[in-house]
Amino acid sequence: MSTLRNLAAKHTSLSDEQIEWLELLMSDWALLADLALGDVVIWAPTDDGNYVALGHSRPAGSATLFYRDVIGDFLRPDWREVVDEAMLTGGPVDSTAPVWYEEAAMRLTAYAVSRRDDTGHNVETARNTDTGVIFTGLPTRPFAVLTVHTGAVDQQGASRMGLAFREVAADLFEMIQQGLFPSPGATRGRERGNPRASDGLVRVNLEGVVTFASPNTQTTFTMLGYRDELEGESFHEVIGDLVKGQFDTNESLPLIAQGRVARRADIEANGRTVTLRAIPVIRDEERIGGIVLTRDVSELRQQEQELITKDATIREIHHRVKNNLQTVASLLRVQARRARSEEAKEVLGQAMRRVAAIAVVHDTLSTGLSQIVDFDVVFDRVLGLAAEVASLHNTTVHPRKEGVFGELPSEYATPLALALTEIVTNAVEHGLAGREGEVFIAADRGDERLAVEVVDTGTGLPGGAVGDGLGTQIVRTLIEGELGGSITWGLDERGGTRVMIEVPLRWIQPSE
Repeated sequence: MSTLRNLAAKHTSLSDEQIEWLELLMSDWALLADLALGDVVIWAPTDDGNYVALGHSRPAGSATLFYRDVIGDFLRPDWREVVDEAMLTGGPVDSTAPVWYEEAAMRLTAYAVSRRDDTGHNVETARNTDTGVIFTGLPTRPFAVLTVHTGAVDQQGASRMGLAFREVAADLFEMIQQGLFPSPGATRGRERGNPRASDGLVRVNLEGVVTFASPNTQTTFTMLGYRDELEGESFHEVIGDLVKGQFDTNESLPLIAQGRVARRADIEANGRTVTLRAIPVIRDEERIGGIVLTRDVSELRQQEQELITKDATIREIHHRVKNNLQTVASLLRVQARRARSEEAKEVLGQAMRRVAAIAVVHDTLSTGLSQIVDFDVVFDRVLGLAAEVASLHNTTVHPRKEGVFGELPSEYATPLALALTEIVTNAVEHGLAGREGEVFIAADRGDERLAVEVVDTGTGLPGGAVGDGLGTQIVRTLIEGELGGSITWGLDERGGTRVMIEVPLRWIQPSE
C-alpha cells in the first residue's frame, strides 16, 4: 500500500481520505481482477493533466495481458479518450475498437471511482494545491478511474462460471462508481485467509436463495458434509444445518449467509474449517442480493494453532529460564553475604548482577508473543540494579534518562542490557562511591544506528585511561563482538566519566 500512497503524493492532489479509500479498494484488487477475468488498473489524475497508474492486479484464473505491471506508468495517449469520458460522466465507458499494449490487442472498459462516508452519504473532498486547504462537502464527482483489460477474443466469458463471474464483477464495478464498494466503514482486518473468487463463489438473491455456486464451493461444502446441490437452496439454512448444536457460532452468520452484511465468519463442521466473506450487492440504493466468497482454510487454521502453541512454548521457556537465572542470582547473593573476603563479596555481587540483567530480558520476553522487547522497560529495571549497588556503597545516585531506545530483537537486547548494567554499575560503584552524584543516560535512536551516552559526575577514570579488568573486557566483547558496534571511554568536562556506544541497526527491518 505504501507504493500507492507514495505515487499519489508525488503526482496527484488526492486528499488523505481519497487515498485511504483507494487503499481500501486495493485490498480487494485481486478479487476484482479474478471476477473480471482480466487485468485491473487504477488511475488517478496527475497535477499536469495526465493519469498515473497507482495499482495493477492480474487475474488468478486467466492469462495476463501485461508482461510487466504498469504501476507508476502514465496513461497511454490512445487510452485517454475512454478514461477521460469515465471521469467526466461517471462511467462505464467501453473502447469502440481494440486497443493495444505492446503486441497485445485488448478490450478496454473504464469505470469511475467515487467515495462515500461512513454514513453512506456521497462526499467529495478536495485539496487546494496552492494553499493546502482541504474542502469537504463539494458536489460528488469521480476522483479516479478503474480500467479493466480483457482479451480482444474472449473465450472464458462464454462459460457458465465465466458469465457468473462477469455479472458479479459488473455489480461491484457499478457499486464502485456509486461509492458503495468497498463497503463504507469497512476495515482491513482479518486479511489472512481472505477467500478469492477462484476459491469459491456463491451468489444469493434477495431471499438468500443460491442462484449460482461455483464448483469449488460445491466441493468445499461436500467436505463439510453437505451432499446435495447448493443451487436453489436457502444458503443460510444449509449453513445452519451444518453448525447445528454448536454453541460458539457467530451470531451474524445468518446475515452473512444471506449476503446482508459485509463481514467475515468461519464455520466448522466435519473436522473442516471454511471461511465465508459476504458482500451485499446494492443497485439503485437498494440491496438486490449478495455474494458469499468461500475458502477451505482447515490447513491454515491448523498452522495458526501450531504457531500459537509454539509461541506459548517459547514464552514458557523464557519464563523458566528467567526463574532459573533468578535462582542463580539469589544463590550468588547469599554466597556473597557469607563470604569473609571483601574481594570475594565484590566478585560474587558482580556475578549476581550480571545474571540478574540477563533474567530481566527473559522476563520481558516471557510476557509477549514476539521475540521483540521494549528496551526502555528493560533499562528501567537495569537502573534498579544500579540503585541496589549504590545502597551497598553508601552512595546517593540520581539517575536521569533521556531519549528512547525503542524495540529491539532479543538477540541484541540481552548483550546490550548486560553491557549497560556493567557500565552503569561501574559508574555507581567506582565513580560515585561514598558520595552523592548523578548518572545521565541518553539514547538516540535513528533509522540506521542506536547511540547511547552514559555520563557520571564521579571521580573520573583512574589515571585518565580505562582499565583492562574483567568488566571492561565483558563490555567490549558484548558491544564490539556480539553487536558489531563501537564503544569509547573518556573524561567528561565536569570531571566524571563519559562512555559512548554506537550499535548499527541494519539488522532491523524498517517499518513501512
